[in-house]
Amino acid sequence: MSKYLVIVESPAKAKTIKKYLGTNYEVIASMGHVRDLPKSQMGIDVEHDYEPKYITIRGKGDLLQTLRKAVKKSDKVYLATDPDREGEAISWHLVNALKLEEGKYKRITFNEITKTAVKNAIKSPRDIDMDLVDAQQARRVLDRMVGYSISPLLWKKVKRGLSAGRVQSAALKLIYDREEKINDFIPEEYWTLDAYLLAKGVKKPVVAKFYGDETGKLAINSKVQMDKIMKELKKASYKITEIKNSERMRKAPLPFTTSTLQQEASKSLNFSTQKTMRIAQQLYEGVEIKGQGLVGLISYLRTDSTRISEEADKAAREYIDKAYGSKYLADTQESRNKGKKIQDAHEAIRPAHTDLSPVIVKESLSRDQFRLYSLIWKRFIASRMKPAVYDMKSVKIAAGKYIFTASASKLKFDGFMSVYVEADFEKEEDSISASIDEKTELKFDKFDAIQHFTQPPAHFTEASLVKTLEELGIGRPSTYAPTITTILARRYVVKENKAIYITEIGTIVNRIMVAAFPEIVDTNFTATMEGLLDKVEAGDIKWKEIVRNFYPDLEQEVKREEENLEKIEIQDEVTDEICPNCGRNLVIKYGPHGKFLACPGFPECRFTKPYLEKIGVACPICGSEVVIRKTKKGRPFYSCEKSPDCEFISWQKPSEVKCPMCGSYTVEKGGKLVCANKECQKVVGEIPKRG
Repeated sequence: MSKYLVIVESPAKAKTIKKYLGTNYEVIASMGHVRDLPKSQMGIDVEHDYEPKYITIRGKGDLLQTLRKAVKKSDKVYLATDPDREGEAISWHLVNALKLEEGKYKRITFNEITKTAVKNAIKSPRDIDMDLVDAQQARRVLDRMVGYSISPLLWKKVKRGLSAGRVQSAALKLIYDREEKINDFIPEEYWTLDAYLLAKGVKKPVVAKFYGDETGKLAINSKVQMDKIMKELKKASYKITEIKNSERMRKAPLPFTTSTLQQEASKSLNFSTQKTMRIAQQLYEGVEIKGQGLVGLISYLRTDSTRISEEADKAAREYIDKAYGSKYLADTQESRNKGKKIQDAHEAIRPAHTDLSPVIVKESLSRDQFRLYSLIWKRFIASRMKPAVYDMKSVKIAAGKYIFTASASKLKFDGFMSVYVEADFEKEEDSISASIDEKTELKFDKFDAIQHFTQPPAHFTEASLVKTLEELGIGRPSTYAPTITTILARRYVVKENKAIYITEIGTIVNRIMVAAFPEIVDTNFTATMEGLLDKVEAGDIKWKEIVRNFYPDLEQEVKREEENLEKIEIQDEVTDEICPNCGRNLVIKYGPHGKFLACPGFPECRFTKPYLEKIGVACPICGSEVVIRKTKKGRPFYSCEKSPDCEFISWQKPSEVKCPMCGSYTVEKGGKLVCANKECQKVVGEIPKRG
């Protein structure tokens, strides 16, 4: 009887697939890659047309022996690694490592691990797609060239253990640039004015928002302007001049892609991108479901397509019709992909079994698995449902020459919202009663005038960073989570309450990269490179053409920077502080969180202490020196050297210049001195030139 061998990446996947195949099939996991470039060197033969020098990964020898024995016992080998570039490359490496003969092996893929999908894959084997393999080889080689060429320069300039990467450097620059915009942001004052009006026969007052005057929308930018408008309005009578009734539809969201799943899981579940992908992988590979055994619960998790197969679409529609009724069924399947290159061989991320609702599988899943599966299942079902419909009422109110507006909305048909509502959905507050019409008499009650200041751009979160990387074309579904994980692990950035902040080390690395290798950190260059990798996958370009065009320029830039570094003798900065253990002058060193003081007598003397850099400004509260400190995660801030006895703290660099309006201290923002008082925030003048 024939014996078949199926090789997958993970034991969980192996177990699930084994369940669907007969006793003639043996399923073994390769535990990911079996070959890679060596860690001890770049591993690319530049002299011989950039040929990669692949070696067996340490610790995989015994596994390969097991696989070779299994191959010998088998009539045919099926390579069933993941259905993407990396999965294709793993299969190709397995062919080479196991020395599989032509005709002995075939490649199979499936978008979901279900009995039907696995059986169909076995019936439709194919050859290894070398275009996919070459796209992955190109990515690996390019990233290795950047990392192994530039990282040693960072070791010389800053400290050992730092690294540079093609995608991570572009992502770091995005974070740095956002931080600069936030730090340089100068707030502008503006006011909002609400008029509370009493309507005859209506208990709830009308809250009318100031819009403008007869000429159009009018911004209120100062208290003087606000006082003038309110003075004129107090003499006015308030009259409804226009009522518009309309209907507004809120469309159902599309099913998840990798990017949108990571964003929504971050916003609604507070998952990191890495955690989202780890749990999604578990759901894809298979979970033990009571009464059913191992079941793959979702389709493949690395995709940028929103397409859904006809079978899955039909199953969802049947479920909706049965559970909610035909009036909830969407008319057609919709798919939006913004015209960009997508891996359309994949579907969107969806449940593998629509009938396995979250309630049915809840007892079999961990809390986090259940929460992520619920999100995916609900989003998919919602995507096949009709839009939500609102009845809208908007009212225009005249008060002399000024105009106010008010509005109300009422949910008429919940549509997809009966199943799923996005995490960032905000319901608008109604400011009028539904019973109000053109004849309703209004009587002025009171004003609510509030001073505001424009806010700086928000710090990146993992969700917003993934969204930006996707919009700019930097990286692909498989790279978002590893990129963010890497810059966090290197302590180039830290996370505090979801927000991502750049650290001192991250700032230094970014500045070096921008100065020495501007092309590497340029987002357009990185996106163009991703486009070229897509062309390799499509078979339009040979992968070595990209490398041949890229490496010589990189090599030249690295040599130039090495020469520049050789001219600079990089020494530890000696301070006046004395080591209490051995009497030497302490020096400034760089650690994972930035600068610290250490004894130069290391390893004999291991004394260290935090480095508090004075900025030459007196504390606004007690007159002591202001120093730069860092949070536990490495984010810099300014405080008094006598902290915690003195409570002064600021995220912006303080100045000794006082605000002439309110007497508060000022801070440096965008080349200006701005009052630190939140109720003032006036621009006081230019930052004085130092020295």
